[in-house]
Parts: sequence; structure tokens; C-alpha cells
Amino acid sequence: MQDIANLFSDQGPLAQSVSGFRVREGQIEMASAVAKAIKNNAVLIAEAGTGTGKTFAYLVPALLSGGKVIISTGTKTLQDQLFDRDIQMVRAALKVPVTVALLKGRANYVCHYYLDRAKNEGRFPTREDARYLPLISNFAKNSGSGDKSDLPAVPENAAIWSYVTSTRENCLGSECPHYSKCFVMEARKQALAADVVVVNHHLFFADVALRDEGVSELLPAANTVIFDEAHQLPDTASLFFGHTVSTAQLIELARDSRLEGVAAANDYAPLPDAAHELDKAARDLRLVFKEDVGRFPYQAVQRNREFEPAIKVVLEKLMALEAVLRTQAERSEGLEKCSQRAQLLVEQLKRWRNHDAPEFVRWVELFNHALHLNATPLSIAEIFQAQINGHARSWIFTSATLSVGGDFSHYCGQMGLAEAQAQSWESPFDFAANSLLYVPKGMPEPNTPDYTPAVIAAALPAVEASRGRAFLLFTSLRAMREGCELLKEALARRKLDYPVLMQGEGSRTELLERFRRLGNAILVGSQSFWEGVDVRGEALSLVVIDKLPFAPPDDPLLSARIERIKRDGGNAFVDFQLPQAVITLKQGAGRLIRDETDRGVLMLCDPRLFSKGYGRRILQSMPAMKGTRDIANVIKFFEKS
Repeated sequence: MQDIANLFSDQGPLAQSVSGFRVREGQIEMASAVAKAIKNNAVLIAEAGTGTGKTFAYLVPALLSGGKVIISTGTKTLQDQLFDRDIQMVRAALKVPVTVALLKGRANYVCHYYLDRAKNEGRFPTREDARYLPLISNFAKNSGSGDKSDLPAVPENAAIWSYVTSTRENCLGSECPHYSKCFVMEARKQALAADVVVVNHHLFFADVALRDEGVSELLPAANTVIFDEAHQLPDTASLFFGHTVSTAQLIELARDSRLEGVAAANDYAPLPDAAHELDKAARDLRLVFKEDVGRFPYQAVQRNREFEPAIKVVLEKLMALEAVLRTQAERSEGLEKCSQRAQLLVEQLKRWRNHDAPEFVRWVELFNHALHLNATPLSIAEIFQAQINGHARSWIFTSATLSVGGDFSHYCGQMGLAEAQAQSWESPFDFAANSLLYVPKGMPEPNTPDYTPAVIAAALPAVEASRGRAFLLFTSLRAMREGCELLKEALARRKLDYPVLMQGEGSRTELLERFRRLGNAILVGSQSFWEGVDVRGEALSLVVIDKLPFAPPDDPLLSARIERIKRDGGNAFVDFQLPQAVITLKQGAGRLIRDETDRGVLMLCDPRLFSKGYGRRILQSMPAMKGTRDIANVIKFFEKS
């Protein structure tokens, strides 16, 4: 491998071909560490502060390694950015003839079979969906990839996509009449042949757990696996190494059974009747709960007297549909696939109802129109450690937030990486000169009813001083909604004309585009905007965080993990809750300074930063900002700007 320092020097290939490239010592050191780990088939945890240039720091040695590389990202947005921009820039600068492929989960690709069925069916939830269908049909004829992100005219969350894409359960595989031109199979084929493959964490772990989407075919050949945004891995991996059954799966099975019946068994009346019965039972199960969203442990769910009868009806109707499908399965490939899906769902639902393994926790998650029945392992450390020990290759884990005050033990413990080398490189940005950390005085305790009104009252002078241009980040959806209403009322009283945008009023991408374009907006958000959001320049000059992001203690996964830590003689707060909160807070704070010319104020409203002993540990983990408790200093800071 070429000398890393020369490649990143001011006379090197990157400086000559990448606009705005700057020499950064931290980037050179990280790239050298990655190169060494790749050479030695080692495990490296690399924490790199904002502005270090971690993407180039792992891409340069990866592209020069000569082996097969899998890069996994936390979001599809970053996945697309890596494939479309970053890798292309580095490959062109280094003049290396590596081939690159992008691989996503099958739900991201148009399916010709289900597109044809949708066109024949012609019944959709909304008129908007019917209007989108011709656009998707035309796209499928002319697209090389079939990737729905290449069709921005149809929103990514439009209901129509579930009609024109396949899932692991309903794909017909090699029996499909359109198999020869399948977009998913083409993407897999390109990934198998490529030197570098870009995936995302959800696909990686779904595949490792289920051996389905194509990554398991890639893994044996891979010399290096790189996880970007690696702080997300413990939560993502936990979900996929567990078991989940959702009402959405049941409703989709009912829908597909009905449609396949219309096409191949129109003379058999019991089939649509059984499909309708399952659809109704699944929807009734969701209606047992009055809450819009939420997570509930199995013990709490059991106390709802309607739950057990409702889930029993679902199982009865599912078994009835499975029996009907079995009698008709020979009439078409589609019906046979529905029969197999029904059998699998019966097994999964029975397993969830009887799941009492001590190392798993059963819980229910509610969404607006769906319900998920989950059984999740309390720890993935041993499972993931087995993955690493089973393959002689290098594993790189990188993010801006993996340690607590330079200590990686929490992350290593979660991921089973006790033997890994861990290094940290601080951000090269001058936080002391360009930013201010403001913790207001006189705030009430965070668990009191008047806390959110106090946050808005304290934030208003800062918002006025920054002339809008702010993120207000809340730790719960309820506080976000209350805060947004109070903010709008307060702005109206003060006759301040700053546009207010709230999470949920559009996709994250749309909201961020509007925020940047407006230039003086206030964006009110919750967890979706705590990480993976990049707004550079003056459009974002103030980030207000309502309280320390401790996960709610009644969260079923957290409460089960707390019990386990206590049972093992540990201190759950010090060993788990506090490190988790610090890592999340560092992510939220990281939204503020995204470039070396950015200036701004980070406002943390939580009084526990000074009233509790652990507050000092949290503050020590934050970027090296100047601190103040006086709003007058915030106003002076913005006046200088």
C-alpha cells in the first residue's frame, strides 16, 4: 500500500483533485491506523470528531487494499452519498481501477411481478397512489437500477411502494416470470463481482441473521468490513438477532392471498373470505391499544384484557387462511408462496407467544397503523463476537461518538469487542473560538409538568439573538409537540416572524431543504434530527436540547437490561444508562458545528448538569466549548457574529 502521509499531503493526489481538500493530522493518523488494521486482519474502533474527514480516512486504505471490501452505513442517505459522491472522488483521485456496487434491501427495488399485478388490480389506498403508478411503470422500463431513490417524484414513504416491491416473504425467486430482468438479482450480481460494496446496517444484520438478501454471499469473500456510523450498531443488531412479527406482515399476506386468488383461483370462494377475516383480525389487534405510538413490556400488555383474546383470534384466522392456501397452492407460484408465508407466520406467532428464554425480552411496539411483537436478546455481544471470530478479516468500526470521555469500554462491552484496538481523534475545529455552551440558570426539575414551558421561555431570548436559525431538539415526541405549540404562541406574542418547521410535517429531507432555503427558520424535532443531519453555514447557528437524553426507564428493553445488570452485581446507571445518554447527547451537539467556519451556540437546558455529580462527567465528554450560564453572553456572541 502506498505511503498514507504522501497521499494526504498538500502535494498528494487528493489535494490535487478534490476541491477544498485540507491536510489534517487526525485524518492521516486515522487512515494509517485503518491501513494497519486491514493489513493485519485486525479489529479497529476509530472515533473521529466532526471535521476529521473519517470517510476519506477509511476509503483511501480500503480502495488501495486490493481485497474485497464491504462498507456498511447507518442510513440509506449516507449509503447513496458514499456511492454517488465520496467513493467516486477518491477512486478518481487515486486512479485505482476498483469496481463499486450499491446493494440495498429488496424493498428498495421495483419488482416487475408486483408492478404488473398492481396495474391489473387498480385499487389503491389513495388517488395519489393511483397517480404515482404510471410514473413507477415508466421508471421500471427505463431505469438501470430500479432503485426507488432514483425516482424522487414518488415520495419514499408513499403507500404505493408496498404494492410494487417485493419482500423476503413474498418474492417468487427463480420461479418468477420476470426473474431474468429482476432488479434485486442484478444488484446482487453486481455486488458479487465488485471490489467494494456499499450496504446499510439494516441490510447487513437482516442478512447475517436471515441469510437472505445477498450480504451472506458477499461475506465469505470479503477481506474487510467497515461500519460507518457504528454507534447505531448495538440497537440495529439487537432487533435483527431477535424475532419480530407485525400486523403489517399479516395484512400484506391477506392482501397478497386475495390478489393471487383473483388471478389463479377465482372459483374458490373460501380464499378471499379467509383473507378478509385475517385482515380484520390483524387490524383489530392494533385497535386493542388506544396509544398512537409506544413501547410496552409483555407484562404490561398482558394487563390489557383485550390483548390475549385478540391475539388468539389472529392466530385462529391465520391458521384458517394457511389451511385454505395449502389446498390451492398448486394452482400458481404466487399462491404457493402465500402458503409458505402463512406457515412461517404461524410458527413465528406461536414462538412469540411461548417465548420465555431468560436472555430475551418480549415486548410490543406500537406505530400509527401497525403493531410489532418483538423478542429481543438482552445482549448481542456473544452473537456478534462469534461473527468476528468466525472470519479472518479486518473489521473497522467508526463514528464521531463511540466513547465516554475517551473510554470505549461501554461500546466494546455492547458489541463483544474486548480485544479490539480503540483510538480517538478530536475534531480539528476550534470550538473554543467559534462556539458557546449555554446552560441557563433557574430551570425546574426535568420531570415536572412546567419543564417544557420553562425550556421555551429560556430559549426565546437565545432564538431572538440568533434571529431564528435554530434547532430545538426534544427527547420525546410529546415534549416536541408541546414545545412547538408554545414556541409558535411566544413568537406571535413577540411579533417575531421566524418560520417554524416541525418533524412529521414532511420527510426529513424535505424539512432540511426548507430549513436551509429559508435561512431564518426554527426546526423543532425529536430523535430523527439528533444525528445524521448536516446543515452547514449560518442557516443553523443555535441548537437547543431540552434535557439529557436518558432513555425512559419504562422502555421494555432498557428496564430488562437494567434488571440484568443489577442481577449480575453491576451499577446499571453508571455502566449503561449514563454512557448511552452521553453518546446520544454528543450526537445532538454534533449538529451545530459542521465546518471550520461555522459559529454557534449549544444550549443545554437540563439543570442536572450542575446539580448532579454525573453532570461533570457529561460536560467533560462534550467538545471544548467555552461555557456560560448568562444569557447576556449568548446575546454578545451573536452580536459579534
